[in-house]
Amino acid sequence: MVPDQKIKSTTILHMDNFLTITEARRGLKAKEFSAVELIDHFLQMADKHKDLNAYVTVDREKAIAAAKEADSMIARGDDLPCLGVPIAIKDLFCTKGIRTTACSKILSEFVPCYESTVTNNLLRNGAIFIGKTNMDEFAMGSANITSYFGPCYLRYRRKSSPDVKLVPGGSSGGSATAVASDLCIAAIGSDTGGSVRQPASFSGIVGIKPTYGLCSRYGMVAFASSLDQAGPLTKTVEDAAIMLKAMAGHDPNDSTSADVEIPNYPDYIGKSIKGMKVGVVKEYLDGLPDEVLKVVEAARKLLEEAGCEIIEISIEILKYVLPTYYIIAPSEASSNLARYDGVRYSRRSEQTGNVEDLYANSRSEGFGDEVQRRLMTGAYVLSAGFYDAYYAKAQKIRKMIIDDLINNAFTKVDLLLTPTAPNTAFGLDESNNMSPVEMYLCDICTVFANIARVPALSVPAGLSSDGLPIGIQLIGRHFCECDVFRVASAFEKAVNFSELRKTITTV
Repeated sequence: MVPDQKIKSTTILHMDNFLTITEARRGLKAKEFSAVELIDHFLQMADKHKDLNAYVTVDREKAIAAAKEADSMIARGDDLPCLGVPIAIKDLFCTKGIRTTACSKILSEFVPCYESTVTNNLLRNGAIFIGKTNMDEFAMGSANITSYFGPCYLRYRRKSSPDVKLVPGGSSGGSATAVASDLCIAAIGSDTGGSVRQPASFSGIVGIKPTYGLCSRYGMVAFASSLDQAGPLTKTVEDAAIMLKAMAGHDPNDSTSADVEIPNYPDYIGKSIKGMKVGVVKEYLDGLPDEVLKVVEAARKLLEEAGCEIIEISIEILKYVLPTYYIIAPSEASSNLARYDGVRYSRRSEQTGNVEDLYANSRSEGFGDEVQRRLMTGAYVLSAGFYDAYYAKAQKIRKMIIDDLINNAFTKVDLLLTPTAPNTAFGLDESNNMSPVEMYLCDICTVFANIARVPALSVPAGLSSDGLPIGIQLIGRHFCECDVFRVASAFEKAVNFSELRKTITTV
């Protein structure tokens, strides 16, 4: 192992000075440190903070071998966007030769023989994978507490109760914790109803869900196929732009992959936002806690000072978004997870009698309570006599939501501004006492972007009175990630959250 002090002599480390992709690439090129030293440092950090349970699998040998290859490439003068950069991967993406479980017992020993398109794109762009991160089982959850490998924790603590362990949000909680706790430089997650953005808000980092179809779903364990989308979690908006550029692209292996030109997103960082119109959505401000509302109002003023025109708008159909989501998502999950039956695929129960017992026992032993709850809900919605009353109606409302967004809201503004979540990170014990409906309401601000298939980014905006991060969300038009990055980077500069981060209580 490389001594920790050797790394500390460089620009690396400390919670108040995260090493970003941009800084890492600059340091590697300048020979301030090697890729091997860099990966060794983050492996040490992963060991040091095992109690956070951010990683469920760490592949040291592959990571170090990849770092040695990166050093050779750098010595040859090769230049790739993520060359030598240590990245964490949500345990939902198939990684060739590395265990991929979706944090479910039913897939607990699955080792893929192929690479997902998104992770393959990152590898081609020089990234080094540290390991696979914790998540809610099959991405079903908003707190990272349904994982077969146990809950994940934030490194942050409330000022008033520093002994209370806080959840990082879900389902990409492990990826968010890894980034926020400096256990990697960046990470990828998946977002079906807010699973990148809500953990980003809780963790005080940046997370973007791209337009549906921008990133391939090939090799990503499916939850709800019309909603799932891969997205990066990073320390800065610029890093998110670099990561998304490296991840995105058309893929013939995915029939829903969009065949569009991918802009060079980092070019839009720091560009003027003067004259851009940002809509503050009235419906998302009603009933907000005072301190979240205060942060949203402050964000509004900062954007106005930066040159944006702020317009208050109303999208009345938003009241139907959450119920629409919780009909479509469980229905698609019920269909996608039908393959896990112990016969053709997945873990098989040893308690077998006839084929029906094999199915029932394999699924009841392999799936956790939350997954079973959603699968039963989805099966009910899709059953004869209820399909038209629920699923078909939800699809019609989804079309109305998209039409209203395109023909109403986005004729008036370029972007929408909302809170990312109605609350800050909560305690593990508090989450155990929340009903499923209370937990689902954590997604009330984020599911809209998934239903409408538009890009949405969460950027840290302030701290609560208890010293916990609060994020705001910027929602753009289809395939207009460039606008989202422009405004987000201007806001990030104005709010200067890196200084606020230094005041957060950590363990």
